[in-house]
Amino acid sequence: MKQYNKYIYILNKFFINKKLGQHFLIKNKIAKKIVDSLSFKNYNTVLEVGPGLGILTKYLLKKPNLFIIEIDKRLVDFLKKKYYNIKKKIIHKDFLKWDPEDFSLKNFAIIGNFPYNISSKILFHILKYEQYIPECIGMFSKEVVKKITSKEGNKKYGISSILVQSFYNIKYLFTVKKNVFYPVPKVESSVISLTRNNNVFSSYKKKLLFNFVKTAFNKRRKKLKNSLKLYKNTNILNFNKNNFLDKRAEELSVKEFNQLVK
Repeated sequence: MKQYNKYIYILNKFFINKKLGQHFLIKNKIAKKIVDSLSFKNYNTVLEVGPGLGILTKYLLKKPNLFIIEIDKRLVDFLKKKYYNIKKKIIHKDFLKWDPEDFSLKNFAIIGNFPYNISSKILFHILKYEQYIPECIGMFSKEVVKKITSKEGNKKYGISSILVQSFYNIKYLFTVKKNVFYPVPKVESSVISLTRNNNVFSSYKKKLLFNFVKTAFNKRRKKLKNSLKLYKNTNILNFNKNNFLDKRAEELSVKEFNQLVK
């Protein structure tokens, strides 16, 4: 209870910023459980995104080669004082504008309790650099998790479902109740792992996949041969294996979308 009250006091006095959609995890047991979900298979560097007061960070300190990125300058200053030994690895930057190549990071995992209001954008930024990121352990709203894990024919199946599943295997780990955050959010959260699969795209075909899926779902109720007329000068419209192009975007599986692009 003393630890809980300490967190609440610090957050109320210094750090709550509603514009950033901040909901701080205040349960140590859950923080440790999230960190322990990292596999450290084929990587030894970890990037923590949006550490807040460092509830995950204190467990990550025992792990090799930790970097931290935080957009809130007040929290950056707080963390640099709290974790002085790694202050040079605490980066004050918007993750959505962050480029791992600027820091010579080529193989690393991402972990974080991601703000609900930008969690989809965070996923797309991870996908942008997926070739460097073999694993992500993240907390998202249950709604976002339902979307990215949906299969064809499900009303939640869409752009994020196909793109995330094209590059990562998704595993549900556990649910996190609302009352372990401050301020208390309106939704429950799920912790998931994303593990990079063996699906390889050239940079050109990766870009094509993103554009192709977005174009198809802009007119999701139309058959693909109509919604994809933009691609009439490519081979896609001539490739109608299993009558792919007679289906609507929401009826085509991730594997089938990948086949079309490849």
